[in-house]
Amino acid sequence: MMSQHADSALVPTCCTQPKSQFWEHVFSQLAPLLEGQRDWVTNLSNTTTLVYNALHSYPGFGDGASSVNWCGFYIDSSLFPTPKIRMDSAASDPQSRMLLGPFCGQPACQFIDTSRENGRGVCVDALLSRRTVLVPDVESYPGHIACDPNTKSEIVCPLILRSSGEEVGLGVFDLDCLAQGGFDDDDKAGLEKIAQLVVDACDW
Repeated sequence: MMSQHADSALVPTCCTQPKSQFWEHVFSQLAPLLEGQRDWVTNLSNTTTLVYNALHSYPGFGDGASSVNWCGFYIDSSLFPTPKIRMDSAASDPQSRMLLGPFCGQPACQFIDTSRENGRGVCVDALLSRRTVLVPDVESYPGHIACDPNTKSEIVCPLILRSSGEEVGLGVFDLDCLAQGGFDDDDKAGLEKIAQLVVDACDW
């Protein structure tokens, strides 16, 4: 197993352009960090911090006015450990929601309701549609949930486990940016590849 180093998130100058090359570099640094580990909490933690810090090393994303200000996961509540003792039966989790997972950035919403009746926002749309949602301007997106009022754009990739013709929505990989139009199709392709790597690397 390859040694794990804090400098995995450093981005050499040669890997910043084109942006697709940047994402290939991030992928190549992340894959060894996940190797040999199947626990999703550990793998999502390393994924979050590597992507977040790599983006802050990338020209444009690391600048104050246009930096990525949040990067993390929301995961289906059924995948979290169940308390062995629950004093209040009414405190049980609703079946249709995602809970906040590993992330970097400001404190965020603890959970997101994903029921079709109450679900709203970019994360729910990405999960239910099974497609990445790229939002250039969050203020113009119907039902956007504003955890950080400074966020201007967002991209959310669903985590989809595919097996024997079945698809299971596990959660989402969510990134916010301080600038409008902060993400593009290169980011979409790069993040989708990383999302699939995470899904394949973990036991759910």
